[in-house]
Amino acid sequence: MPINIEEGNLKHGILGLVIALVEIIKDALNLQAIKRMEGGRLSEEEMERLGEALMELDVAIEEVKKEQGITESVKSVRDGLDSIVDDVLEKMVNPEGWRKEAEKMEI
Repeated sequence: MPINIEEGNLKHGILGLVIALVEIIKDALNLQAIKRMEGGRLSEEEMERLGEALMELDVAIEEVKKEQGITESVKSVRDGLDSIVDDVLEKMVNPEGWRKEAEKMEI
């Protein structure tokens, strides 16, 4: 599945890809933070600092997207990556469907 990056504007496409990757890393950090909080491995002070840092990162990402006019480019990249991940996960969960699809394509 192709990732749709604005071909007419390489700067926006590349910057959109970079910001999309930063967002994905931020999402992973959020998940890890939640697991650590739920596991009781963070003090109140650490949770406060982590929450503030993640919120500041959110604000910075949104500012870059707005200033550079790349909100739609980032969304397009994220949608494409989400679709690829969904496809891979489906194949891992349902390997029989993957095998049948490969047979149809004569791979």
